[in-house]
Amino acid sequence: MVVKHTQWPVAATSAAAMAASDPVDAFRTRTDQIVERFRAVPLTPQRFLELENDLHAAATEACRCLLEREANRLEADERREMPNKVRYRKVTYRINKQTPARIATRFGTIALRSFYYLNEEDGEPGLHPLWLRLGIGAAAATPALLERVARMSVEHTQAEVRAWLLREHGLKWSNDRLRSALAGFRQALLPFVAELQTARLLLWLQQAEQSRGRHRPVLATGRDGIMIPMRQGGYREASTATLSVYDRRRRRLGTIYLGQMPEAKQATLTNALSALLKATLTAWQGPVPRLAYITDKGSAPDEYYRRVLKKMKHPRDGRPLHWEWVLDFYHVCTYIGKMADALFGPETPAAAQWFTKMRRWLRDRPQGAAQVSRSAMQHLERRRMSKAQKAEFWKAYRYLRRHRRLMDYPGYRRRGLPLGSGVTEAACKTVFTQRFKRSGMRWHGETGQVILDVRTIHLSGIWDEAFAADLAAREMPLPLLPARRPARKGRHAADRDRAFGLAA
Repeated sequence: MVVKHTQWPVAATSAAAMAASDPVDAFRTRTDQIVERFRAVPLTPQRFLELENDLHAAATEACRCLLEREANRLEADERREMPNKVRYRKVTYRINKQTPARIATRFGTIALRSFYYLNEEDGEPGLHPLWLRLGIGAAAATPALLERVARMSVEHTQAEVRAWLLREHGLKWSNDRLRSALAGFRQALLPFVAELQTARLLLWLQQAEQSRGRHRPVLATGRDGIMIPMRQGGYREASTATLSVYDRRRRRLGTIYLGQMPEAKQATLTNALSALLKATLTAWQGPVPRLAYITDKGSAPDEYYRRVLKKMKHPRDGRPLHWEWVLDFYHVCTYIGKMADALFGPETPAAAQWFTKMRRWLRDRPQGAAQVSRSAMQHLERRRMSKAQKAEFWKAYRYLRRHRRLMDYPGYRRRGLPLGSGVTEAACKTVFTQRFKRSGMRWHGETGQVILDVRTIHLSGIWDEAFAADLAAREMPLPLLPARRPARKGRHAADRDRAFGLAA
């Protein structure tokens, strides 16, 4: 049957009925009573506190009533006034009955009446078209409240968020409802994250290209791992990655953060980071910036460089890309510190003096790593060490000798490259440690990834854009009405039309 769209009918509420239940008038009356009580007693700090709290409670209740009234007038009360069918995501639904529901909002819980529509396919779930039009999710909460809950969950534990909901919004949520709300919010934002990350990197690259200074802009990436407590399997390694832009004065303009819960070979993080790099280089129309890979010498960073970055070509012209692998300066310094403790004794003035001098050589002198190694060997011949100290010394010494080709720090500075992976090291702390390693915490992979995704969206600075994009892209249900069939002509009229050439 041919169908056409129609408008949603709203509830017909008389002006007298609206005025009789006007929340604004009720708010004015209540505030007058609150003020009169305040003026009737002597002024004290306690009374002024009560005045402020009472006014806040009155305003919240008035807003709750106003929100409830407006939400309930968006659908007609009579079934015969409602569309018999609606279309949503290429599926047709037919009207059933009006049902009440309790909806969580920023101002507390409201009662919402809306019609439920059944799926034309037996056994498939139905829907409330009004809920979709209002943006109400599976947790029966408004978008404004869900966004606030997700923001709180970025920094606070599950128990803290539930206590905040009860204290600030009068809502008593279970753990399951909170998790459902967060999972739905995160799932709605994910389709827009990669595009917004790319757009933010392009903006920083443009700012870096227009900046003043003697260096080329730098696009730097890095990745690292951190052990987090899991519900099953004790501690396992999660992974994080960063993508930063530096201007011509070596100032960092911003960073995009990625994170992944423990996973074999970190494949998901590898794919996400590679896709983001390729999308950014494809869209960037300016000169190719310097490309730096700044990490320590772990197995996962090493494998990513060999298998991905070293073989990467420009996605537009196919030319090879030159990635400079910078071994984190501060990570290397920890090995120099271990050699100093082994040679001179831990926390001794001689160890501190030698460490400071070698750190300066490593940073400023050409082939600084080789000079540090030679100095260490000269001191080794004059020192007596225990077996444990010798083991520490040779482990650090071999590290410097094996990876010294990645320690050209004077050259990196001349080319305007950052020397340390402090951004990535800090990501382990800001992305994981501050939220995932609190006292007594244990994580499931799926629930942890939900928190991790909303946290990286927040840290990358694209939260507001992602939330706005989600709301703008949501598909709305369309009310359907059957189109009128043309009246059938009689046999004599049809014969007349054919005689005069009027038949179709």
